[in-house]
Amino acid sequence: MTPLERWRLVLGKYADKRLPQGGGDGARMDRALDYLYGREYKGRGLRQDGPAPGSLDASQLTLVTWLNEVRELFPQDTVETIEKHALDRYGMTELITDPRTLERLEPNQELLRSLLSLRSHLKGEVLEVARRIIRTVVEELKRKLESQVRQTLSGRLNRFRHSPMAVAKNFDAIGTVRRNLKHYDVERGKLVIEQVRFFERNTRRLPWDIILCVDQSGSMADSVIHSAVMAGILAGLPAFRVKLVVFDTNVVDLSGFADDPVETLMRVQLGGGTDIAQAVRYCAQLVENPHRTVLVLITDFCEGAPPGELLRAVKQLAEARVKLIGLASLDGQAAPVYDRQMAERLATCGMEIAALTPQRLAQWLVKVVS
Repeated sequence: MTPLERWRLVLGKYADKRLPQGGGDGARMDRALDYLYGREYKGRGLRQDGPAPGSLDASQLTLVTWLNEVRELFPQDTVETIEKHALDRYGMTELITDPRTLERLEPNQELLRSLLSLRSHLKGEVLEVARRIIRTVVEELKRKLESQVRQTLSGRLNRFRHSPMAVAKNFDAIGTVRRNLKHYDVERGKLVIEQVRFFERNTRRLPWDIILCVDQSGSMADSVIHSAVMAGILAGLPAFRVKLVVFDTNVVDLSGFADDPVETLMRVQLGGGTDIAQAVRYCAQLVENPHRTVLVLITDFCEGAPPGELLRAVKQLAEARVKLIGLASLDGQAAPVYDRQMAERLATCGMEIAALTPQRLAQWLVKVVS
């Protein structure tokens, strides 16, 4: 950002005649700042302009959309300052003090991100309302993902053995035709099906250990949400033992809550710095059987600590034959912004790098553990 663009943000919309605001992120930043600091003019008795009737102005920000815009557009230290001003200077406390305001909002993933970002401020009745909203959103997300992920991870078809269990996805079409050829009705020209055949699925007797190591910095909010849900789904499958670790500059082991996404999210603290190396070293201590362990590192790879420590930790795990994958995102879009140079350096150390949806991660796990 140029000095002139910075000055335009400082001066606000009333400088538009001399310093017109361009489009793109600059305009979004200007709008987000005006949503908060425009209240200064109102406090001094000046009328605030709204959108012209019938205009093509952008949709008006709400408290929830504003919170998400701020976190997306500004660096973390700036976000913390803006949120502090919003709460302390301008009294924008509706989300954290008024349960009735919170209950009127539509439960969705955008609201969930906002609640997670403000979780440390939520108390009493507001906290209970927030918990109910989080559970509603998480259960809806889990409902959408669980059938897809379970189907992907339910085991590979054994085409040499059949099962008495009638499961549509295991249907053996060719075997069914062969078994019933003797019942072919020549006069009607139809095959009479008396016995339907279904393949058996292989089961894995020794479980695999899946370690989800999740960056809880502010930019990773969507991935944190999907990681919590994915951990809950995997924890319900007998083929896996799930361990869940979240980190910023500290490491928090949430393995005891891996089967409950809501409790996991209630313990997440978005924001802060990033020490990926420390988190990877902690996860290395959780490895019991390297040959049957998968470490899924979910981060934007923006390492705050010296990169050499992270590279060494990953290389040691790869040499121990732990299966490693680094995900720049784990969400419904899989279109992240991340440190590509660091990701490439980790790839040379033996870590596969990708950005996946939960279903694609399930497909990758099937390949690895089969």
